[in-house]
Amino acid sequence: MSKNLKVLVSCANGAGTSLMMKMTVEKVLKELDIPVQEIHHCALSEGKSCAGQYDLVFVPLNFVDMYKDAQKRGTAVIGLRNVLSPVEVKEKVQQTQFAAK
Repeated sequence: MSKNLKVLVSCANGAGTSLMMKMTVEKVLKELDIPVQEIHHCALSEGKSCAGQYDLVFVPLNFVDMYKDAQKRGTAVIGLRNVLSPVEVKEKVQQTQFAAK
């Protein structure tokens, strides 16, 4: 895939945990050689309103339903059980159309 992805990482408050999530996602995407234009981290409320502007969104598993509108517009939304697990992030990304086949 040649397109550089716009990625959103969103959690409850958009501060500490989402920053750590962002760092995990960055590491995994780099490891998978997936080109990224931008990775933004924020609170769930901001994420819900702007998710449609991104190609790929990462959120805690129990908040995936908040992003149904973005999914309808073609944004891939990945729910994570352990938001800091690079293994889980990698497994979930590899199930998307963005992973090199």
